[in-house]
Amino acid sequence: MGFEGTTVTPQIRKLIEEHHIGSILLTAKNLKSAEQTTQLCLELQRIARKAGHPVPLAIGLDQENGGVNSLFDELWIRQYPSAMGLAATGSKELAYEVAKATAEEILACGINLMMGPCLDVLTNARNQPLGVRTFGDDPQEVSAYGIAFMKGYKDAGLATMGKHFPSYGSLEFLGSALDVPTITESLESLSLNALVPFRNAIVEGLDAMMVGGCAMSSAGLNVMHACLSEQVVNDLLRNDLHFDGVTISDCLEMEALSHNIGVGGGTVMAINAGCDIVLLCRSFQHQQEAIEGFKLGLQNTMITKERLHTSLERVLNMKAKCTSWEQALNPPGIDLLSKLQPAHPTLSTKAYNSSITVVRDKNRLLPLTNIMEPEDELLLLTPLVKPLAASAASQALSEQASNGSPEPVLWERSASVMSGERVFRELGRSLARQRSGRVLHTSYTANGVRPQHENLINRASAIIIVTADANRNLYQHGFTKHVSMICNMQYSAGGEKREKPLIVVSVSSPYDFAMDQSIGTYVCTYDFTETALISLVKVLYGEFSPAGALPGTISQSQKLSQSKQHWLVEGFNEERDSSGLDNLIRSCVEGNTPGLHCELSGASSNSFLLRNPDVVESHFVVRNSSTQALYGFCSTYFFKPTGTGVIGAIFVDPGRRKLSIGHSLHNRAIRTLLQREGIRRFQLGSRLPSIYLGLPTGHGGERKRLRSWFANLGWNTALSRTVCSMVARNLSTWVPPEGMARSLQSAGADFDLVYGWDYASPVLDHIKTNNRQGLAAVYKTALSDPAACGIIRAKRPEDGAILGTVVLYNMRSQLAEYVPAMKDVGELAGGISSPVISPSVGEFSTLLQGLILLGIRQIKQQGCNVCVLDYMDGDGTFDGLSAMGFSVLHNFEEVSCDAATWTMVPPS
Repeated sequence: MGFEGTTVTPQIRKLIEEHHIGSILLTAKNLKSAEQTTQLCLELQRIARKAGHPVPLAIGLDQENGGVNSLFDELWIRQYPSAMGLAATGSKELAYEVAKATAEEILACGINLMMGPCLDVLTNARNQPLGVRTFGDDPQEVSAYGIAFMKGYKDAGLATMGKHFPSYGSLEFLGSALDVPTITESLESLSLNALVPFRNAIVEGLDAMMVGGCAMSSAGLNVMHACLSEQVVNDLLRNDLHFDGVTISDCLEMEALSHNIGVGGGTVMAINAGCDIVLLCRSFQHQQEAIEGFKLGLQNTMITKERLHTSLERVLNMKAKCTSWEQALNPPGIDLLSKLQPAHPTLSTKAYNSSITVVRDKNRLLPLTNIMEPEDELLLLTPLVKPLAASAASQALSEQASNGSPEPVLWERSASVMSGERVFRELGRSLARQRSGRVLHTSYTANGVRPQHENLINRASAIIIVTADANRNLYQHGFTKHVSMICNMQYSAGGEKREKPLIVVSVSSPYDFAMDQSIGTYVCTYDFTETALISLVKVLYGEFSPAGALPGTISQSQKLSQSKQHWLVEGFNEERDSSGLDNLIRSCVEGNTPGLHCELSGASSNSFLLRNPDVVESHFVVRNSSTQALYGFCSTYFFKPTGTGVIGAIFVDPGRRKLSIGHSLHNRAIRTLLQREGIRRFQLGSRLPSIYLGLPTGHGGERKRLRSWFANLGWNTALSRTVCSMVARNLSTWVPPEGMARSLQSAGADFDLVYGWDYASPVLDHIKTNNRQGLAAVYKTALSDPAACGIIRAKRPEDGAILGTVVLYNMRSQLAEYVPAMKDVGELAGGISSPVISPSVGEFSTLLQGLILLGIRQIKQQGCNVCVLDYMDGDGTFDGLSAMGFSVLHNFEEVSCDAATWTMVPPS
């Protein structure tokens, strides 16, 4: 049960002391600050203890972040992106970190039950109140992020509650407020889509489930309120999905339910349907009514004691996981919250910076410094919306109300900013602080484009329109389209048509203009908290490159606009560009997405220059001819023995991404490779040099973006081959796995280590059994460098035929220059490269492990503490190598295609 007030009221005291309710829901109306929340929770628990409760109260809170935070405290409680905002980062690791940090903060204040995560799949985006509270419209993606959130909450020590079963993501609103929103999908349809995240969360150990109060109407299923239906709670949730945790009903005070059934009867129905906790949010009258209904149900034996004992056991099990009297009566409060600084503010900034999404920027309007002179005026147009419940604007409003002062709609003029509306006041100020020209800020309403707006549009050099759920607030959609039309019809003094720059920013649902190609520059922030808008301003002014991507299927259906900008691409000149390339590599390593390791780490300009007679290499740069700075680099290699043309690397200065530099480099590279005589296939990723073995993977949304980017350039990224580099550390204490030596004896091979060109002929004949690009180049380089490289051979005892080989090298070798990981491990390292096992060998894995085992022994004898495997196939050999002490350093997807079928020939 919940209550009104920021201190213990007589009503909630009576409910705890006399009626022994065991669970409390706190909302934004109960909470003023972290310190007050801690005191309130402590007082509630003390009352329960004094009243003889055998276990502490479960105290629940909605702290979803984004626009739904019950607890706000500018000093101690951090703001993080909404669920959809975190899905836009593409990082489940970041989602886990944010969930854990959020849980740590509210746990410090005495909360022990998180009313989340939200596991709804957004299948009806047009008329949907949940919006960015969901992770998106793809059930697998929602499931993955929901479980990441759940694990973060659990690892911090909170109990978790999935919501809103069986799904609020496809509700139809068919009538008045007294008519319950309805799920019209069949159970079969729900099972394939909406139920996936719930099912997976149950398997992963979800503690509790909230069952919604929505209706269900489809063939064979007519339910007025899901949480009152035995068919939904007992049959579907318990029996079909095997959930044995705590079920919590939706609030029985909802108008449709109390009007149609009554709270007393609804309470009995909810318990008999299988709910373990019945939720009543506010009204003391309704709470008393529920208790009377409950008692009457017991007296009339409509509710059995066995039914109650089952629920009691579940609730006690949940409480045992998340609380104890020691914990409940000693909430750490500010002491712990102060220790969580500054890690949590840093995490908040990182999360928001990673979530901001530039969906389209057709005319390259971003950053604003590209299109505006210092003295130009910028117009900001924002809708009139209510402040988010947990925000500084909301807190200021409530303080003003308590002081009795009225809230003006418009605020004061200043030299830099004109009138605007409270929620976006700080956005206008932040934009103004960044520039010398004025920012004109005014709001718009359902009255549409007024003469005042037209005057400001004509006067400004660029316009930013903010929308917030335009799909549900249609006036915002109409206003934006009208302003877009005005901007398209602007003319210069000479009578030439000159489109006025317009940037549309959605600060809630990304669906507002995601598919509307007529809005040329479209940015999404996923919420309009102060922290989100600070990150937005940084994006608008180019302080960092936004990395967010639209989540779910909306991203897959997004038609990417072809770039209109073509950069001058020049051939790489070693004397002129080596220093610039070293600086570019450094920028890429330092500017890589926070928390992710960059594959370029340890590389230098020399790492890309093979100087091998069997390889034709051509490298390209986009550079500033005035400053000699490189903005982008692309390396290509043509391996003559196999007829393979390779793009070995392509990267762009992090501060200049999304400007078509990569497109221009790629087009030049393809044109050059197509001209090579004997070209048979193209490949993304190179064995030599061993820097990018293919498209980097393992980076969540980054992998998706890279695959999409190359797919749009003509590569079939669906046909890829997994490769990786691996590392084994602490060789000083390394011992081979038990039994490996015995299995090598049964492999039927003799092993030896040879150096130098005298052994070249049989080795090079052997590796011809494998047609992978770059193999011959690796082996010839090793054979030509006997002081620092060797070849380990596995031979058949009967006739000495070579069955397998692997290259061994150290940090003094020429090969090491082409494997940056060797330098990046930070210790004395040795390398093993390019295993080739004869196709006739039956025991492939055993022979491979034997070659690597002998390689490790040699590297260990040379005093090295680290061994790097620079190129391994992801074909199921990982388990054997993991047993030997190796872990994956970098994952890649090698992509190949037939040069004869290449269709995306770029213009020359």
